[in-house]
Amino acid sequence: MRDLVEIGMGRTARKAYDLNDVEIVPSRRTRSSKVVSTAWQIDAYRFELPLVTHPSDAIVSPSSAVAIGELGGLGVLNAEGLWARHADAEGALAGLLRTAEKADDPTMLIRELQDLHAAPVRGELIAEAIKSVRESGVTVAARVSPQHAAELAPDLLAAGVELLVVQGTIVSAEHVSQEGEEPLNLKEFIADLDVPVIAGGVSDYRTAMHLMRTGAAGVIVGQGYTPGVTSTDRVLGIGVPMATALVDAAAARRDYLDETGGRYVHVLADGGITCSGDIAKAIACGADAVMLGSPLAAAAEAPGRGLYWTSAAAHPSLPRSRVASATDQEVDLKTLLLGPASDADGTINLFGALRRALAKTGYSDLKEFQKVEVTARV
Repeated sequence: MRDLVEIGMGRTARKAYDLNDVEIVPSRRTRSSKVVSTAWQIDAYRFELPLVTHPSDAIVSPSSAVAIGELGGLGVLNAEGLWARHADAEGALAGLLRTAEKADDPTMLIRELQDLHAAPVRGELIAEAIKSVRESGVTVAARVSPQHAAELAPDLLAAGVELLVVQGTIVSAEHVSQEGEEPLNLKEFIADLDVPVIAGGVSDYRTAMHLMRTGAAGVIVGQGYTPGVTSTDRVLGIGVPMATALVDAAAARRDYLDETGGRYVHVLADGGITCSGDIAKAIACGADAVMLGSPLAAAAEAPGRGLYWTSAAAHPSLPRSRVASATDQEVDLKTLLLGPASDADGTINLFGALRRALAKTGYSDLKEFQKVEVTARV
């Protein structure tokens, strides 16, 4: 039963919960963390960690995508980002970092990103980036926006992309455009591809169900909310607390599984995850994997060198992300993901902590852990 509150005469709103509002309840059984699996498989692709990167140039370059893949996660290249627009993307980033060191006005960084993204997407550049990742042997994934998916997908697939991510602030199965524009029919688009597609973000049951019916292999829940970085809620007034959004999407997944007689669609949590406890709670609320952004900015391999932003920062007319420092420390990626940690704030050994959370509550794998009892602060 939905928890509705009256916000005025004749108007009610649903009460919703963020990850900070829920806690995991231990069971009567515990187990050794050595017999716990954090593996996750979508379509034919298996990963030892339920980790998908947010497609931000601040954390994913071809080399860091390889490093993430070798450690068991999935690095997602932004096929409309700097590596797709500039032959010397690292040089472009270096210029942004120099601006960050001396800029007093944070809007200078947004303007510089907008200028960098004014350069056209060049198919040969993103193909080169994809090739370098593919040659390493890790799974290759790339992100496109819904507006450019049909245009860019053929070249991406020809270059060797194995998983395609269609991601925007809001992605729906139905889009009404102005006269003369051909909207993306996501169902037809996915049906014509030979690779699995992950699409999002969504924030509610109905939209999640609609995306599942398009044939998507995975649905992204959330808009990549990052405290101090993203501003979708301030700019557009849009946002749903992540715990509730995940539980609703998981309900859509269950109903769609029944509707289709067994087709399982994965749920990916994107936003509101800043520490290892948030990862565990996202899985407990129904996520199959998490899309991490700012927590990965602390990695020495991250091209942003501690800065973080989302692709919405470069929007030409309505940016919805700042370029901000996401960390005051730098550690190697392996330590960040798998430990050991030397502090107690949950920002290092992210997936070692997830493994320990499963063990402490008596669960052996992620699917079982989705059944763990949770409480909510009222």
